[in-house]
Amino acid sequence: MSASLHARARRAIAIGARLLATLGTLALAACSDEGAGATAAHPREHAVPVRAAAAVAKDVPVQLRAIGTVEAYATVEIKSRVEGQVAEVHFREGQAVHDGDPLFSIDARPFEAELRQAEANLARDHAQASNAESEADRMRRLLEQRIVSQDEHDQAKTRAAALRATVKADEAMVESARLQVTYSDVRSPLNGRIGRILVDRGNVVKPNETPMAVVNQIRPIYVSFSVPQQELAEVRRRAAEGNLTVDVSPGGEGVQPISGRLSFIDNQVDTGSGTLLLKGKFENEDEALWPGQFVDSVITLEVLRDVVVVPESAVQTGQQGQYVYTIVAGDSVELRLVRTGEHVGGEVVIDDGLKPGERVVTDGQLQLAPGSRVEVKSDASPSAAPPARVG
Repeated sequence: MSASLHARARRAIAIGARLLATLGTLALAACSDEGAGATAAHPREHAVPVRAAAAVAKDVPVQLRAIGTVEAYATVEIKSRVEGQVAEVHFREGQAVHDGDPLFSIDARPFEAELRQAEANLARDHAQASNAESEADRMRRLLEQRIVSQDEHDQAKTRAAALRATVKADEAMVESARLQVTYSDVRSPLNGRIGRILVDRGNVVKPNETPMAVVNQIRPIYVSFSVPQQELAEVRRRAAEGNLTVDVSPGGEGVQPISGRLSFIDNQVDTGSGTLLLKGKFENEDEALWPGQFVDSVITLEVLRDVVVVPESAVQTGQQGQYVYTIVAGDSVELRLVRTGEHVGGEVVIDDGLKPGERVVTDGQLQLAPGSRVEVKSDASPSAAPPARVG
């Protein structure tokens, strides 16, 4: 009997312990739900970390950038117009030459001999022609006196006319021989820089066949570059309104950009690359630009005066259009609808909706809503460097 009571007592104690454990668990769960409800009812506000930039007013050049190649204004391949042996070379490789400067001398002795022969033939035939003229005149007077026949008179006239023609042919031969002598003196046809000597003294050259040297005119000079075909209409429109400025940078420390004018728009688009060839003309008085050189080229289409700009990353697109988050009251934001203009060099022109000095969020917009508190991690204004579209 005693053993049975003890067993029932142990079972009762175990059941009570389990009941107490269950009640404790329910109590903890209730406390947890109460705490969560309190947190939901009173959320703790926190600042969203963002980056920001100030809207600034400045002049914005709308530009196209491309890699350009310097080209000579004119290039002449020097060749001899006569056949002969090179007797003298009158220049140093790479030197500046002027129009009419002697470059090569071809041995002129054969041409001078031909000239003397032609002059002798002219003198001979001129004498014969004079005698024939006198004879024809005498025959005319004799014919009037009926001393000679008409046939004899006509023969005298014909001989005089033939000798006059021979004299004219001799004069042409003399002029041709004189030109051959002149052509033996090879001179520069323009102002420029001459390159390597391609034919040394003693070599025999053929007329209009053997290259002897190359002269490049580099004052003025061209820079050619290509822009996307999408810019064709804008470039043509701006060029029709006035001269377009082209600036090139040869590279190197301390070298300032060189300004010129757009002088050429190609008459067709390159179908392979989809680009349009342009050329700028530069006076190049200091010869800073050299044929074959690669340069950074910038063509200025227009300059937008005193416009408001912000970084492109600040502008978002929503159902109502484009907008930015502006920072107001120190640490909160508001949504501001804006109207944008040109996009140039990582910046965008704001035509309406912002004033200079207002700060806009440039990074972190996805976590924002109107009225959100923000903490600005970095603040930077749009760069002062001229923006440009890449050609």
